[in-house]
Amino acid sequence: MSKTIAIIGASYLQQPLVLRAKEMGLRTICFAWEQGAVCKDLCDTFYPLSITEKEAILDICRKEHIDGICTIASDVAAPTVAYVAEQMGLTGNSYESSLKAHDKHKMREALVAAGVDCPGYRVLARGERSDVSGLELPLIVKPSDRSGSLGVQKITSWSELVPAVENAERVSLAGEAMVEEFIDGREISVETISCRGTHYPLQITDKVTTGAPHFVELAHHQPSSLPQETQDRIFAITSKALDALGIENGASHSEYKITREGRVVVMEIGGRMGGDFIGSHLVQLSTGYDFLRGVIEVAMGETVLPLKTIHACSGVYFLSGETPEVLPYILHAKDYPEIVAAEQTDTELKPLTCSADRSGYFMYQSTHKFEI
Repeated sequence: MSKTIAIIGASYLQQPLVLRAKEMGLRTICFAWEQGAVCKDLCDTFYPLSITEKEAILDICRKEHIDGICTIASDVAAPTVAYVAEQMGLTGNSYESSLKAHDKHKMREALVAAGVDCPGYRVLARGERSDVSGLELPLIVKPSDRSGSLGVQKITSWSELVPAVENAERVSLAGEAMVEEFIDGREISVETISCRGTHYPLQITDKVTTGAPHFVELAHHQPSSLPQETQDRIFAITSKALDALGIENGASHSEYKITREGRVVVMEIGGRMGGDFIGSHLVQLSTGYDFLRGVIEVAMGETVLPLKTIHACSGVYFLSGETPEVLPYILHAKDYPEIVAAEQTDTELKPLTCSADRSGYFMYQSTHKFEI
């Protein structure tokens, strides 16, 4: 009889995970609201439940006798994954550690206590006066528990503070806004897989964003062009940060800024695979390592030893109001052998306030960084 894996979420984000699990011969069950659940017809069994209903999902998982549980690219789903795994004695991270990685306030407390360099910050609950004494302009305001640049804003005057805080609180699941020191520097992320407390760095991703005020990603490129010495230092910091958060199993996505002075500052760490195709596609395109399979193997209690079999360049460019030059590459993708996937999802090219505003993308694999 096939083993069963539960996947929390059923949107397009989870589609690569469902397809890989089925390729591996696993029975797949998904949990999510039906709206936008593109995996509903791909998985073997679908349950129309909110991904945050951890007790109800636990009951079903027990009845289904699942052998593993996971998610990718979803901060909201990670605590449910950890809760069910912990309660059923399956491989995963502790529920406590998942809350630290999900809640930016708890995350910062744990990282600062471990001596990891983070921006100065304040967390404001809904209705609290915007007391940010000790912080200086410019500042970043963001929700304490969301991703995808949702509700993120840079402010350069005190008159912008209250409206930005109110907006962040409005989109925050907990009704909390984080106000933090603005770090001016180069943006990168680290993609890692962990197994029983051992962390295996897979790749460093160079990021291109819109910049202020919302910092929405326009492109990602692997491998990073940073000097190897700097990359080794970043990998060491990442291992220390993951230990501080208690992340022992599965994928993680750590975001940093590197200042001109060489300061390496942790912005956020997610106890899940990076979105925007970073984990699901780019890592394998640049290293040959099947990150999706690795995540599933760890969740199923197997031991992984990631091997990089190729050294290529990979990346993704996103279409938006800021990047109309991407459109011709999407429309004529067949003319470029480096382009491995391309899609236009909206005919309107909108200015970006969050990643959901983007109108398409193309991905590439090449012997060098694909410039447009």
